[in-house]
Amino acid sequence: MTEATGSSSSAEAPFAFTAENLAKAKTIVARYPEGRQRSAVLPLLDLAQRQCGGWLPEPALRYVGDFLKMPHMAVMEVATFYTMFNLKPVGRHFVQVCTTTPCWLRGSDEVVSACKKHLGIGMNETTADGEFTLTEVECLGACVNAPMVQINDDYYEDLDGESMVRLLDALKRGETPKTGPQVERQTSAPVGGPTTLKSSDSSGG
Repeated sequence: MTEATGSSSSAEAPFAFTAENLAKAKTIVARYPEGRQRSAVLPLLDLAQRQCGGWLPEPALRYVGDFLKMPHMAVMEVATFYTMFNLKPVGRHFVQVCTTTPCWLRGSDEVVSACKKHLGIGMNETTADGEFTLTEVECLGACVNAPMVQINDDYYEDLDGESMVRLLDALKRGETPKTGPQVERQTSAPVGGPTTLKSSDSSGG
């Protein structure tokens, strides 16, 4: 996923990779066999999106196409197919709430409501200060820890309305919240801790 940080870009501003990203792009392209360099379009679009502050203006799309000697339309087809790419600006904190069935059954409606109320925005909207964009996404692959959100590149799991508000407030203060479960559990282990094999004594006596 995108990390919505770095320099911002306008839709009309010329685009070129920074020296650092140009070196990264060349390294990425070199991984592919001769004649297959266009396969690097996904990682290069991701690199461009990070440089642009979390979205892909048209000059960046054209630049990647020229870099890989691809038709611009083919690059646009990739960028519009994958939901990881944003074709309009997003906030510094890109909040993606999963509302697929497991998260919905575990309370994603409450998480969505908390986000809307606390941020004062609706889905696919950005706060006036440009700090937060809120969107709804399909399964993020951590169903056992539902409900969850992805914010930039980080997952926050086992949420409810209150913990979601605490998370947003921490981000507003410039803090780096703990990722993963927001309840007392170890990664995806059962909530409440172990119920068997509690002792290191394996003798069975």
